[in-house]
Amino acid sequence: MPNPAPDLPVHALAHRPLTPEAVAELLALPATTELRGDEDATDAELARRGWTTDDAVFDGYMRTGHGHMHCCDNPYEPFGDPEGLHLLAFGELYPVDPEDEDMTNGPWLYGQMEDWATQPGWTGLRPATVGDCEAVLAQAAQAVTEQLGAGPERTVVCDATVVTGSAMTHRIWRTATHALVLGPHADNGPYGYLTHLQLSLTPLDCGPELPPAEDEKALTRWITAHVDW
Repeated sequence: MPNPAPDLPVHALAHRPLTPEAVAELLALPATTELRGDEDATDAELARRGWTTDDAVFDGYMRTGHGHMHCCDNPYEPFGDPEGLHLLAFGELYPVDPEDEDMTNGPWLYGQMEDWATQPGWTGLRPATVGDCEAVLAQAAQAVTEQLGAGPERTVVCDATVVTGSAMTHRIWRTATHALVLGPHADNGPYGYLTHLQLSLTPLDCGPELPPAEDEKALTRWITAHVDW
């Protein structure tokens, strides 16, 4: 498996450590079926958990009680959909585009990175490196491993899920019904340029069986099928 290039530059990085408790909350969301379709009960549960919205900064995201940013098919009704797609962003990075001859890469995006870095409990680093991003991913992997009681089933370095920037490490776990993929993924927000460091939770119906560890191309396709919205 190729290794990431830790010394490659990143314009900016913002992150908040992932915790086992945050992972457990994400895993439980699809099963909270008693709240599905009940707007008043959902609002009460969001308040109980400390989830808040801030559309002025992050349209379509909710800030969880653990301080991470959550998005799903229906962002304001995140409970009780076993077929739904969820992502939990615990990091955001502004990658360097090596094909931008002036290496300016749209400096207006620093404002959006500042929005991430100034969220409660978040830390900003400017400039940063791929190695800094990998350290954030490794810490998050420890939190997932602690919650699930096992390390990832597959680990692969690729850049298939980002718009631009260096290849980074993706890690895969599975529950009986869902895929958990930890790694970078395109933000899909304005300009489609920034990159989440995220944990995604998606149904396994895109392909429950994992390709062999040595088949990196098949693993990359499997990851893309499960996390690409």
